[in-house]
Amino acid sequence: MFKKVIIKNDERGLLFKKGSYIKLLQPGVYRHLAFTDDSVILQHVAKRFAVPNKELNLFLQDSQLAEELTIADVQDYEYVLHFEDGKFHSLLTAGLYAFWNVMKKHTFIRVDIRNPEIPAEIDRSLLAKLQGYTQILEVASYESGLLFYNNMLQRELRPGRYYFWKGPTSVQLKTIDLRQLQLDMTGQEIMTEDKVTLRLNFVCQYKVINPLKVFQIKSFEEQIYILLQLILREYVGTLKLDDLLRMKQEIAQFVLTRLNEQKEHYGVEFISAGLKDIILPGDIKDILNTVLLAEKKAQANLIMRREETASTRSLLNTAKLMDDNVTLYRLKELEFVEKICEKIGTISLTGGGNMLEQLNSLFSAKSVEKR
Repeated sequence: MFKKVIIKNDERGLLFKKGSYIKLLQPGVYRHLAFTDDSVILQHVAKRFAVPNKELNLFLQDSQLAEELTIADVQDYEYVLHFEDGKFHSLLTAGLYAFWNVMKKHTFIRVDIRNPEIPAEIDRSLLAKLQGYTQILEVASYESGLLFYNNMLQRELRPGRYYFWKGPTSVQLKTIDLRQLQLDMTGQEIMTEDKVTLRLNFVCQYKVINPLKVFQIKSFEEQIYILLQLILREYVGTLKLDDLLRMKQEIAQFVLTRLNEQKEHYGVEFISAGLKDIILPGDIKDILNTVLLAEKKAQANLIMRREETASTRSLLNTAKLMDDNVTLYRLKELEFVEKICEKIGTISLTGGGNMLEQLNSLFSAKSVEKR
């Protein structure tokens, strides 16, 4: 009795005797005695070469078999991209792999994942098929990125998308905003030269011009805040309250100049600065309001006296003109009568004499009657 084994054109056979590999069998028909310990394991040449529970090196000792296999030996620090007939097939991690080269051509791209950045020669369209083995880091258009391997700074990254292997080297990205930023200082208490404690609200705008410098400064925004605080104290502490209120427009220019003296050290450029508010203590505010009210009253009194003087001078000039001109005097009488007529229905004048004297007598008589 025979056991019949048929090996097709797209197959190869591996002959075993008592569990030990003997040789490679090419396509064809084979017969073995039924009572023998011979066995044949079929391998499809379109698939990866693998025999369950057998080491690959056992078969590589067969030179005939080795000629029909393409071997990929992947080290612990490598990834290997496997291509079949120029098309991506799979990613190989550490291990020994064998592929039949009978019907397909196998090529490989080796990458050393100790250098985690994915090289440019690897088509970026493949990365979607490599999820789990790669990571993507992005730097926005308004940012600068700092690249770190195992917490060691490598270089500065410009805006864009960057691809890295996941492996023994840890990759980190830290980004720094390059847009115009604003620092607000609110309610900062400062004492003037004349020992008046007031509060200032101040604001300044700046942009990062050297990301590496900024990264080297711990608690960067806090240090910028303290720098602004010290400059304000330096300026305000040398002025009395009245001088400060008079020169408050000059604070911004002074602070901006002093800040930009430190721009190389901090890696930033200060664009503008401005004083928003000066908040005075309640008692000082009351005193200033009292002074302001007294000043305004004095100004009002001065204006009233000036107007009274001008009015008196005008009356004196009019009187002099009437003394020198009888016609003008008569016109003034008529004007006086016209004004009286606007408020009184009927006035009867009898007898001769001066009209103004009669009117005066009339009004004097009415005043007595009212009493």
